[in-house]
Amino acid sequence: MFKKLLRLLLKLGFTAVVVLALFVMLVASGLFGELPTKVQLANIKNNVTTEVYSADGVLIGKYYIQERSNISFDQISTNVIHALIATEDARFYDHYGIDPRSLIRVLLKTVILQDRSGGGGSTISQQLVKNIFPREDHGIWTIPVIKAKESILAYRLENIYSKDEILTLYLNTVPFGDNVFGIETASRRFFSRPSSELKPEEAAVLVGMLKANYTYNPRLFPEKSLTRRNTVLNQMHKYGYLNENELSHLKDQPLKLNYSAAKERASSASYFKQRLKNKLQEWISVTPKPDGTHYNLYTDGLKIYTTIDSRIQKYAEKAMQSHMADLQKSFDQHWKSNQPWDKDPAILKAAVNRNPEYIRLKKEGRTETEIYQALGQKKPMKVFKWGDQKEQELSTLDSIKHYLKILQSGVLALDPKNGDVKAWVGGVDFNYFQFDHVAKSTKRQVGSTFKPFVYAAALEQGYDPCAHVSASRLVYTDQKDWTPNNADEEENILKYSYKGALAKSVNTVAVKVLEEVGLKETITLARSLGIESDIPEIPSIALGTPSISLFEMTQAYAALANEGLVREPRFITKIENNQGELLAEFSADNGKREISEETTALITEMMREVVNTGTGSRIRWKYSLSNDLAGKTGTTQSNADGWFIGYNPALVVGIWVGADDPRVRFRSSRLGSGANMALPIFAKLFKQMNSDPQLASISAAKFPKPSPALLAQLACDDFKDDKNFIQNLLGLEKKEKIKKKEFGEKKKGFFQKVGDFFKSKKKN
Repeated sequence: MFKKLLRLLLKLGFTAVVVLALFVMLVASGLFGELPTKVQLANIKNNVTTEVYSADGVLIGKYYIQERSNISFDQISTNVIHALIATEDARFYDHYGIDPRSLIRVLLKTVILQDRSGGGGSTISQQLVKNIFPREDHGIWTIPVIKAKESILAYRLENIYSKDEILTLYLNTVPFGDNVFGIETASRRFFSRPSSELKPEEAAVLVGMLKANYTYNPRLFPEKSLTRRNTVLNQMHKYGYLNENELSHLKDQPLKLNYSAAKERASSASYFKQRLKNKLQEWISVTPKPDGTHYNLYTDGLKIYTTIDSRIQKYAEKAMQSHMADLQKSFDQHWKSNQPWDKDPAILKAAVNRNPEYIRLKKEGRTETEIYQALGQKKPMKVFKWGDQKEQELSTLDSIKHYLKILQSGVLALDPKNGDVKAWVGGVDFNYFQFDHVAKSTKRQVGSTFKPFVYAAALEQGYDPCAHVSASRLVYTDQKDWTPNNADEEENILKYSYKGALAKSVNTVAVKVLEEVGLKETITLARSLGIESDIPEIPSIALGTPSISLFEMTQAYAALANEGLVREPRFITKIENNQGELLAEFSADNGKREISEETTALITEMMREVVNTGTGSRIRWKYSLSNDLAGKTGTTQSNADGWFIGYNPALVVGIWVGADDPRVRFRSSRLGSGANMALPIFAKLFKQMNSDPQLASISAAKFPKPSPALLAQLACDDFKDDKNFIQNLLGLEKKEKIKKKEFGEKKKGFFQKVGDFFKSKKKN
């Protein structure tokens, strides 16, 4: 019986070994993704950073594996080497990248006995592979594939580099706490000294962090760090690097830091570089090197020349930051007495349910009560705030509530002549918020910025822009009794020309023009200008109910600024290798005319009126800009989104502002309008550009003077009396009496309203 069992075990063992060997061979063959070649492994220590340049020749960013300070082996204290080997890989000098004894220990204790004290089985060489080459998701095969890849590559590394070189590479790439990479940077951050001067107890603190660089961060958790430091010192004694007296003396030493806080670095065009990375990876996937391998964005030292103008980018970021800091103060004051989720708890509940910590605790099977208790525990953390961002004691729940009220913004600037992206600001701070509010995938309701497309569709079909349209209200029974209204109900008693209606953003007129032109015709025109997002065939699209990205809207306005020629936005002009040899060149497309020059000239004249006398007029009276500009404000339902898209012949700038959750918003149209939320960023951007002589040709660009025939088409009053205005007034009066009955509001009487109406007419 025993012999049969032994034979069975031997057969099972042999089968397992064969299966494991076949699996490793499949991984090595590239079945689960291409492995780095020997040449690429040999070049790890010679990695060259890819550099990104603006159109005006400024280095605006880099792509690298980690930002670190590389040092040589003889610049690293032996205390660090001893602490590392004793703690992480005691048989480092005896194996070839894979330690069988550690693997058996992990298999028996961690996998079979479920005892986490068994530790990890990864050697320093395997950990180096993990640091340099990001792990990929392979579904249920993820862990086996990762371990097989790291073992194969660790073995290959051991055949390329000496042991000292592997230690140096590891210590130059390993992540420490506080977003620090490499022993030299960590040493200077936590002890304000070069790593060559680290004492044994200091080396033990830093090496101790490698087990969990947040949990054992000595700045955040000194007691845990001290305990971990002493564990490392014990390991150093165990393997003969410290004698008994040294161990006893060092363990008695208190934890002493000489912390040097990292200086905040200006991060220019971070969101653009994130988007650019996707474009570059697409190019890399279809562009092999002469030897057939693919370029590596992080190690091959490519030189990327982009369309970004570093000055416009800098001014756009400054304009956004200046305005959003003020707007956030206004928003916080607006909600000071209560919170957006007080009346709608679902807002907070949804945010909590999205939180990674909540999701983790839920997967562990915790009850809601237990989860909320855990989320309510305070701990040191730093959250985004305008001004000083100091660490403070907050709970996860506190941070969720804090971030719910942070207003975000997106800013995109395009050259309408060639489609070049000149500035891209995807949010208020990339260090805290990587979600990009400019990208095509980010869609919000666009409000009245959609109205120019309605009027453009009408003009394309030959409608007379001076055929005054009544602003009276109508009930659309086929749309569940939908009744569009205007922000100022006094507008309901007038008739408007297209120019006047667009300048004052009169909702009822836009809907009536859409009805005349046709839903399909308007949607077709919007699509021809580059809008790919869903636009439902319902009348409310005239008021901007579709959700469309800032990228698409700005591209569409660029066509209006470019006499009807639609161009695909361009990010890159050329790519060179690290020797300066041209690898690829990207030309602007020729553009495709989608609407006539006459229509775009008329729309531009109408949107100049928006800026001069309409909803965008604070550009003139508040910011004193005299530039030749056209544009349109947009405010969505309940003030959830504020928009402004403005342009001259040389630059189109689209701006969106709002909270990530649309239910978090200003409750006042005075505060939540596009004119208040988004337009100031545009104005502040142009004020800076006006002060820069190098950008004068852009900011001071003027629209061509319209022909007399074109001006004649718009030579009519912006508004005039509606013959049925008394009836409209009666309708308003009836509505107000109902309001008075229901809400007890004191309203003006009928004759007082008539008197006010004629007074306003006389004044105008």
